Amino acid sequence: MPTVTHSPAGTLPDGRLIRLWRLAAPGVTAEVLDLGASLHSLRCPDRTGRPDEVVVSPLDPADRLGAARYLGATIGRYANRIAGARLPTPDGLLPLDANERTHTLHGGTGGFDVRVWSAHPVAEGGAAGVVLRLVSPAGDQGFPGELHVSVTYSLSDAGELRIDYRATTDARTVVNLTNHTYWNLAGGTGATVLDHDLQVAADHYTRADAEMLPLPGPPEPVGGTPFDLTSPRRIGEALEVPDAQIRLAGGGFDHNWALGAAGSDVPARAAVLAHRPSGRLLECLTTQPGLQVYTGNHFDGSFLDRRGRPVRRHGGIALETQHFPDAPRRPDFPSTWLDPGEVHRSTTVYRFGVLP
Repeated sequence: MPTVTHSPAGTLPDGRLIRLWRLAAPGVTAEVLDLGASLHSLRCPDRTGRPDEVVVSPLDPADRLGAARYLGATIGRYANRIAGARLPTPDGLLPLDANERTHTLHGGTGGFDVRVWSAHPVAEGGAAGVVLRLVSPAGDQGFPGELHVSVTYSLSDAGELRIDYRATTDARTVVNLTNHTYWNLAGGTGATVLDHDLQVAADHYTRADAEMLPLPGPPEPVGGTPFDLTSPRRIGEALEVPDAQIRLAGGGFDHNWALGAAGSDVPARAAVLAHRPSGRLLECLTTQPGLQVYTGNHFDGSFLDRRGRPVRRHGGIALETQHFPDAPRRPDFPSTWLDPGEVHRSTTVYRFGVLP
């Protein structure tokens, strides 16, 4: 039976105390911080059975408020971008916090990733975990409605990590929650993810403009582009293909893939990440309609990982299961609106294995 324990994790510069929750199952351990409801660590074995760290996290938890912001965190109220920091409502455009030029990114300057959540252990169905809760007041970062959010991390006896999201509101609002973990399956032996293979279960993606906002029109076919990941493809090889979209994103992926199996409450395969030298394999399943893949194009060595090494460009890859960017302003995209009396629910599952 998996176990869950907790311990102090330090004090932030502003005096807030943070705690760490450790989930353990045979072969796999995960650590969750109440700061940002963040996945801080995950250790899983390579093909020889040797466990090692596969999550990119800062050595100093305080870096999560600055240079290492968003790493492993729960993002909200709205993951990704809302153009012009304006939310369309029946009464007109509601101003939001603009924290990326003129746009709202990942919920605003004071998004969910910099909050300390309440946390309690849970154990059911042969899994052990921790449920983290947060109340976002009406007007938080400009968003309407008081939002009650819970995020539950649970680890099964088979070493499967599951994240369940739930939210309710007292007034019509938008919700788009995700986890922003950066993965590097090399387990400390590789500085980048360029030698990883990635497969995404999507044959369309949303092209972006210079502000990394989706262009008008429906998602476009991936065929003939570096975004064709319908079969496993070496990340470094894909990023070497001359392509305007890759250049706009700073020399990597920062794009949304439109998943074909959205709308079900049963998680479906979204992506498979593999590292052939170590043999590690990560399968991502989700109920969400989109997958934002980001290859850490901005990492510049300004913070250290848990081994004390600078995290540099392409040092990790984020597989953000979520709704499409700018969906509140795009009625042609799957809706992110939540009304009183409704419950927002989504699930993402990570399975760990080894290549033959």
